[in-house]
Amino acid sequence: MAGRLAVVGAGLMGSGIAQVAAQAGWQVTLRDLDDAAVRRGVDGIRKSLGKFAEKGKISPDDVEATLDRITPTTDLEAAADADIVVEAVFERLELKHEVFRALDRICKADAVLATNTSAIPVTQIAAVTDRPEAVVGTHFFSPVPMMKLCELVRGYKTSDATLAAATSFAEEIGKTVVVVNRDIAGFVTTRLICALAMEAVKLVEAGVISAEDLDTACKLGFGHAMGPLATIDLTGVDVLLNATRNIYTDTADEKFFPPELLQRMAAAGDLGRKSGQGFYSY
Repeated sequence: MAGRLAVVGAGLMGSGIAQVAAQAGWQVTLRDLDDAAVRRGVDGIRKSLGKFAEKGKISPDDVEATLDRITPTTDLEAAADADIVVEAVFERLELKHEVFRALDRICKADAVLATNTSAIPVTQIAAVTDRPEAVVGTHFFSPVPMMKLCELVRGYKTSDATLAAATSFAEEIGKTVVVVNRDIAGFVTTRLICALAMEAVKLVEAGVISAEDLDTACKLGFGHAMGPLATIDLTGVDVLLNATRNIYTDTADEKFFPPELLQRMAAAGDLGRKSGQGFYSY
């Protein structure tokens, strides 16, 4: 059923979504604001595919065929013929509103408009369009080529047909789907990781335990593949800080109020892996 996909945002998440879709046979348009951003996204895909080829999971021909199915662009109008559009820009509501207003004008009538948001209610994003029934949350996990989960989120007006199309797409590109029936801030997975991560940061901030030992406790005690502080570093301190703030703003639940340590790290530019320093050095 492979069709045409447009991904808006060529960062870590957007390029990952573009990669797995192209590997599954979809024709993908990958769009970002400038040539340098798009080029970084494509280079990241090429590097990721190269690692799979080195491990013998795909052939060199598969690498080239996948890259051939990806069209980089800086023109949002290129989304006009897409069957599904996935927005993967930064977690700011006003930025997402800007994208969805444009997509509402550009995209064909039966297109599914999806957002990769991890914390902002889909209903809020869909409200700026004239087709909120066509808007759905498709929350992928990082790194997208490795993580099998896609959290599908139904907005207040998301139609059954839209949810079904998003489910088919996610499953076709190799993901296991869970459905969130009500788009509360943070949905399910982000609420869970934010609650755990904020408590982890507070414990380290208070000097109760080191970052390393806390992560070891979660890995060996709970069977987690990665501890919460290493997860913050992987996701990005700024990204998780924004997600948690969004949940706190919507819920006024104190457990989601970001600890001072997290705010200071973000202000100082210690953003985790992408900056070389977070709770760990890279």
